[in-house]
Amino acid sequence: MKPSFANVWQLVRESVVGFINDNALSHGAAMAFYAATSLAPILLIVVAIAITAGVYGAVALIVKLDDIGLHMAQRGSRSARAIGEMLVRIVPSILSGLSTIGTAAMLWVGGGILVHGLEELNVLTFIPHTIHDVAHAIGRATGPLSGIVNWIVNAIGGAIVGLLVGGIIVAVVRRFTKRPEELIVD
Repeated sequence: MKPSFANVWQLVRESVVGFINDNALSHGAAMAFYAATSLAPILLIVVAIAITAGVYGAVALIVKLDDIGLHMAQRGSRSARAIGEMLVRIVPSILSGLSTIGTAAMLWVGGGILVHGLEELNVLTFIPHTIHDVAHAIGRATGPLSGIVNWIVNAIGGAIVGLLVGGIIVAVVRRFTKRPEELIVD
């Protein structure tokens, strides 16, 4: 049987009607949308793994920096020895500075979590409201720097709350245990 124009037209017409009746256009758009949006979680996972590896790699490098310096100080090359000796001298100061920055960051983050928690739970709301009011007042006084000043004052307020709550916890632990360092599990 030879295909005629009428047969081909009938096949095309039935295909288009079937395409429309099956909502194929909507299904295709939905599949394209899900394919595109499913890439975002995968990309997020890849970025998270890369950042984690980068951060832990940087920490490992910082921790081993004095060992690297000592190894370089024992090398035959004069420049390698000079760099190694410099690293051995400055690494303790770097680690001390990092511990100070880390402590401040932990106070800020922990205190900020507590302040937000108080506000969300509607408990002792005068604390977060006072911090926000003081931050806004100081921020307004600084003009174009108000945004950054507001953020800094809020961060300092959170750090103060973190320091106070942490101090209370230390006092309670010290009161009820003679050697709290023995509570640390290795």
